[in-house]
Amino acid sequence: MKLKVDRTILLKALAHIQSVAEKRNTIPILANVLIEVQDGLMTLTATDMEIAIIETIPAESLENGSVTAPASVLYEIVRKLPDTALVELSHNNDDMPLSLRAGKYATSLNVLSVNDFPSMTSGDFPHHFNIPTETLKKLIEQTRFAISTEETRYYLNGIYLHIMDNSDGEKKLCAVATDGHRLARVESTMPEGAENIPGIIIPRKTVYEVYKLLEEANDTIQILVSDTRIQIKFGDITLTSKLIDGTFPEYERVIPKNNTKVLRVGKQDFAMAVARVAAISMERSRPVKLSLDTNSLILSASSVDQGNAKEELDETQVQYDSDPLEIGFQARYLNDITDQIDNQVEFVLSDNSAPTIVRDVDDPSALYVLMPMRV
Repeated sequence: MKLKVDRTILLKALAHIQSVAEKRNTIPILANVLIEVQDGLMTLTATDMEIAIIETIPAESLENGSVTAPASVLYEIVRKLPDTALVELSHNNDDMPLSLRAGKYATSLNVLSVNDFPSMTSGDFPHHFNIPTETLKKLIEQTRFAISTEETRYYLNGIYLHIMDNSDGEKKLCAVATDGHRLARVESTMPEGAENIPGIIIPRKTVYEVYKLLEEANDTIQILVSDTRIQIKFGDITLTSKLIDGTFPEYERVIPKNNTKVLRVGKQDFAMAVARVAAISMERSRPVKLSLDTNSLILSASSVDQGNAKEELDETQVQYDSDPLEIGFQARYLNDITDQIDNQVEFVLSDNSAPTIVRDVDDPSALYVLMPMRV
C-alpha cells in the first residue's frame, strides 16, 4: 500500500474517527484505524464494537492496499505537521511497520493485522428516511442534557426516538430523554419513510458523536434503522451504532395533565437571577426556591456555610395570576432547560411536590418536565 494525501484533508477525517477508537486498549485492534486505499480514494474506519465510523477522502493512490495503525498516535502526528504538508503513507507487508513521511519528517508505526479488524456495518436496515440536518440537530440539542448517566438504569442512557400521534392527530418524529429528575421531549414533522420505525434508544456516546458530525454535515442526513442498529450517513461519512437493548419507560405518564398555575418570565432575566442566587452555594444539588405571588417572583437560596441570597423579579418581568406558591428546583436543572429556550419561559405548575411543565412560549414542539426539590 502506498499513497499521498493532503495533510488538512487527512487531519479532518482523523479528527472525526479517532474519538470512536477504543482508548482503553482492552482489545488492541480496537485502538487502531483501518486504512484502505483503492483507486484514488482513502477510506478510514474506526470502531469500539458499539459504534463504527467510516470516512472516505480523496488521495493519490500509488499502490492499492490496506493496513491498520494506532488511531490516536496517527492523529497526533498529523495534527502537528505543517498545514501545507503532503503526507505519504506506505506499507509493504503484514510484518512491516507503516511508514509516514512529510517533507523531511519521517516516522514508522507498528501495525496489527487487517484480518483482525472487526466489521459491524453489514446487515439489513429495513427502515430508512432522510431528515434535514437542522431538524436532527434540534432533536439532539434540546434533549441530550437530560440523558441519564446512571448505568444501573441503562435504558435511560440515550435518546428515545419514536413516532407518536400529537394532540392534533398528526404523526410526529419524537425524541425523548430523561434521568428521572427531568424530562425533555422534542417533536418534528415525520419524515417520509419513518412511519414504521420501531421505537429505538440511541446510546449517549452515539448521540454526542453524531452531534459533532452535524456541524459539518450537508443539508440532508440519511438514517437507516433496524431493531438493533442505526446507521447515519453524512456525505462521505457513515456512522453505524448498536442501539440500547431495553424498553424505554412510558414517559407520557409523568407528564402532568392537570397543572393550572402558569408563570411566564423572560428567559434572560430568569436564568441570570437563578445563576446569581445559586452562587451562594457550591453544592450542585442545592435548590433554588421560587416564591410566586401575583406578577411577582422571588428567587432565593441558602447555604449553611456561606449565607443567603435572593432576588426579586417584578411585574415588568413576570406574568403570574394564580394562588401564591413556593417551590424549589435544582439550579443546574433549571439552567439546563432555560438554555434550550430563546425568549420567554412558561412554567405550568400544580403544587410544591408535583412535576412542573416547562415550555418555550415561542416553540410548541418542545416540552420539558422538572421534578421539584424540598425547600
